[in-house]
Amino acid sequence: MLIDTATPEPLVFLLDVDDTLLDNDRFAADLGAELERNFGAPERERYWAIYAQLRDERGYADYLDALQGFRAGLDNHPALLSMSAFLLDYPFELRLFPGALETVAHLRTLGRPVILSDGDVVFQPRKIRRAGLWQALQGDVLVYLHKQRMLDAMQQRYPAAHYVMVDDKPDLLAAMKRQLGARLTTVWVRQGHYAAAAADQRPEPAPDRTIRCIAELQERKLEDFLADAATTAGA
Repeated sequence: MLIDTATPEPLVFLLDVDDTLLDNDRFAADLGAELERNFGAPERERYWAIYAQLRDERGYADYLDALQGFRAGLDNHPALLSMSAFLLDYPFELRLFPGALETVAHLRTLGRPVILSDGDVVFQPRKIRRAGLWQALQGDVLVYLHKQRMLDAMQQRYPAAHYVMVDDKPDLLAAMKRQLGARLTTVWVRQGHYAAAAADQRPEPAPDRTIRCIAELQERKLEDFLADAATTAGA
């Protein structure tokens, strides 16, 4: 969806997907269980080793390309081709966190909600559609390889006076805050394994807001997101 850059929105909410709107850890556990059931524990671990290597090299998750690497030596295995259906037809709508869609609807009363996600160009959009998020966001979806490096492009698509970024990774929030400064309010959602691993970290700058789950945003009002910007403007 192309946006008229001459008419910026007053407020745009940028929403991460994995472990922010939906439980990607649960999906990963289900994928691991499916791999073990079909191929055994050693092959399951081989898949995750390929996945981890690709993630380290590229900086984003690529489940489909990991499956391409995993097929080596298994081309004649009767369960191999069924794994594509498992990934592409996975019921991500069942993995939405409680209140996720209601939160999107609430945020729409305050500004324009937009998905800003990392990932590949096939599986991540498929996940977003399967979860019902594409429809809920009315097609306002951005998927980049590294979203913190694409803030100029994001602003061209969705110009706004102020942004709110909601994510489970505090280091990513800090990187975005350093670029956008007072024009961005960062919200750390403490859901999923990344958030748990970051519990003792002290990123600089720290998140502007911290919530336990995405549904907590339904309790927030417009001033909760703009207070920092107003304070900075009045300084």
